[in-house]
Amino acid sequence: MAIINSIFTWIMKKRIHQIELFMKYPHEVQEEWFQSLIATAEATEWGKKYDYNSILTPEDYRERVPIQDYNSLKPYIDRMIRGEQNILWPSDIKWFAKSSGTTADRSKFIPVSEEALEDCHYQGGKDMLSVYCHNRPDTKILTGKSVVLGGSSQINSFNSDSYYGDLSSIILRNLPSWAEFHRTPNLEIALNPNFEEKIETVAQLTIRENVTNLAGVPTWNVVLAKRILEITGKDNLLEVWPNLEFYSHGGVSFKPYREQFRKLIPSDSMYYLENYNASEGYFALQDRSDSEDLLLMLDYGIYYEFLPLENLHDAHPRTLGLHEVELNKNYALIISTNAGLWRYLIGDTVKFVSLNPYRIQITGRTKQYINTFGEELIVDNADDALRKACNATHATIRDYTAGPVYFNEKQAGAHEWIIEFEAEPADFNAFCQVLDTTLREVNSDYDAKRFNDMALRFPVIHQAPAGTFYRWMKVRGKLGGQNKVPRLANERTYLDDILKLIREG
Repeated sequence: MAIINSIFTWIMKKRIHQIELFMKYPHEVQEEWFQSLIATAEATEWGKKYDYNSILTPEDYRERVPIQDYNSLKPYIDRMIRGEQNILWPSDIKWFAKSSGTTADRSKFIPVSEEALEDCHYQGGKDMLSVYCHNRPDTKILTGKSVVLGGSSQINSFNSDSYYGDLSSIILRNLPSWAEFHRTPNLEIALNPNFEEKIETVAQLTIRENVTNLAGVPTWNVVLAKRILEITGKDNLLEVWPNLEFYSHGGVSFKPYREQFRKLIPSDSMYYLENYNASEGYFALQDRSDSEDLLLMLDYGIYYEFLPLENLHDAHPRTLGLHEVELNKNYALIISTNAGLWRYLIGDTVKFVSLNPYRIQITGRTKQYINTFGEELIVDNADDALRKACNATHATIRDYTAGPVYFNEKQAGAHEWIIEFEAEPADFNAFCQVLDTTLREVNSDYDAKRFNDMALRFPVIHQAPAGTFYRWMKVRGKLGGQNKVPRLANERTYLDDILKLIREG
């Protein structure tokens, strides 16, 4: 096993040189991918509609092809689901990543081509390991097993030759043999659609394995970890898996979970690496151990555009190429991919923290914000404020959501928060004060609205009983997989649902 570990780590380290190449020549690499994508799709129905054959530059592309969202592409995707091919992309599409997002109950089915699997999602996974092996040359990660909590997958009822499921399940079903060998538990258990049954089975089986690494959404990994500690009676995961050294995570911000993981895995040598992988593509990963910034991966078959957030709702917004972006400005991410998503607005917002190389931070969702009073509060602001409030009061957060309290005749509006604590604050009032103060520090619009309580009064903050968010997600059929608690909303649907659940006990 040690020999296999050495061989694989050597192969993965070779990839580092290719990564360094696109870091050095980012614009040339993106231009090459742009030309390749356009040329590959010329003969598709979409390519003929917009005459891709005559598109020579990114400027031509922006002028001719409108920005898309799921609703605008849905008629084409529906036909692909029924078995039609060469619609958006020339190679056969047999897999569709089911994604409900966090702002709607209606499912989306994102096409996943063979090229997207191999050159994007799997390449991202291999690069994640390459970066880790490069940063940790003495790693023993491949001498043991990886625990990955997958979603569920089933045969698509429209066509017996096409399938849909969570992205994680699609990836697991198509893993190369070497990766499958290092994963536990088996595929049948990993893809069990009954999340609670799966957690129990995975916990019972993996406590007997030599687990060296974990992967998945922090929310659900915490649930698994706690069940393992209940079964074993151990105080932390290192007592169960002494060789555990690496956790790759994504899907939600890690900030609210950091303290929980420090208690679950009390080791300064534990390595955490964030990856930005969505149903639509693998976009970025954390390539440095001393920074949480994410390196934008430029050679995965994706061409990027960036829309300044203030122009999001313009009739004909102008997007920016990679060479035009600025530091610390919020952009909506727009992608064109090797699965046939063209100028697709995926709903995420990012900001650049480095332009050489291009590194980003995920700041939120285009639909996850509170701007009822002109405060433009984004998830990044909320996470920063909560982290500072937790540090000040020795608290740990399990989950949270927030939304607006509307004006009435007697008082100004407010933000209402529902927070479930893993460890309650030593002083709840102090926690609330630090939260509000920090929001005022990091967001000048919020601060202006809070001045003298004229538009926004002090926030309304509820402590939710233990298990509240788990129960709410279960009621909605959203346990496991890539399902996530919506952090911010510009209306009260989520707030009112959860408050009702709390009242009913």
